Amino acid sequence: MNIVIPMAGWGTRLRPHTLTTPKPLIKVAGKSMVTRLAEEISVSLDKPVENIVFIIKPEFGPGVEEQLLETAEQLNMKGHIVYQKEALGTAHAIHMAEAFLEGPVFVAYADTLFKGKIVLPTEADAVIVVKQVDNPEAFGVVQLDEQNRIVSFVEKPKHFVSDLAIVGIYYFKQGEILRDEIRYLIENNIRTSGEFQLTDALYNMQKKGKIFMPANIEKWMDFGNKNAAVDTNRQILEWEHNQGKKLISPQAKIINSRIIEPCFIGANAVIENSTVGPYVSIGKNTQISSATIKNSLIGENNRISHLQFHRSMIGNYVDIDGREAIFSLGDYSQMGK
Repeated sequence: MNIVIPMAGWGTRLRPHTLTTPKPLIKVAGKSMVTRLAEEISVSLDKPVENIVFIIKPEFGPGVEEQLLETAEQLNMKGHIVYQKEALGTAHAIHMAEAFLEGPVFVAYADTLFKGKIVLPTEADAVIVVKQVDNPEAFGVVQLDEQNRIVSFVEKPKHFVSDLAIVGIYYFKQGEILRDEIRYLIENNIRTSGEFQLTDALYNMQKKGKIFMPANIEKWMDFGNKNAAVDTNRQILEWEHNQGKKLISPQAKIINSRIIEPCFIGANAVIENSTVGPYVSIGKNTQISSATIKNSLIGENNRISHLQFHRSMIGNYVDIDGREAIFSLGDYSQMGK
């Protein structure tokens, strides 16, 4: 079993946070998005994942590559880095990892955060993970027949055809079939809207009689911009708190402070003379004093003092003092100094 994760986008909607950190490596409640994605997929399976392949831009640099390979090692998977040097579409990105499109394969886009077990129908050649939504016109959706088979994919339908949105996770029983269909598109320069599209490969598989079926998940969360990220942080904290997970590190120091759970507090964080929570994530080595914080996502190695804020997102190595506001601050920012 292999997992292929395309993650070569710049994440522009989440700037300034993605100027220094690729979006899939931003941490939510102490774990990067890509770690959470791989974990959720792996716990759904009845067999171990051998390889996990990260498709990135060369410009991301060796630091990012090292983090990704460490992630793979922590998950007991063999990590691999491949490059998409040009943004030529979703199928083109997956083509960069064609050496790993053999046997059972998951293709999962790295900005997909979800909760719930993926149940794979045994009779399906391919499975598309979906979630029922209230506004299907904003998504790509699948249309089913009476046998629960997928008969078509519709991008942002103007008229109702289905409320099952495609979340960005795909399973292929035989990855080599997907590999060959994508290779055909590229070798014959078959593009849609100027790019090589995964959907075109899926259509060709369907035409050849391959059975596509859906798999539902319990929760699907957005991380497209700051407000969505803060809301997703709240949902994950609430979910993990209800599961009984310990979210406050025993290495954190809480001094004369009130913690309103659920909150995540990382190792060696120091909270002094403050009220924190609910729904706050604080990364390791961050120091907070004389502050009131709720419903916010705070990174690592920060110094925050004399503040009141909520619905904020703060990166890493930030130093701020003495303000009351809603923040969206990237790495290495300074305010009030």
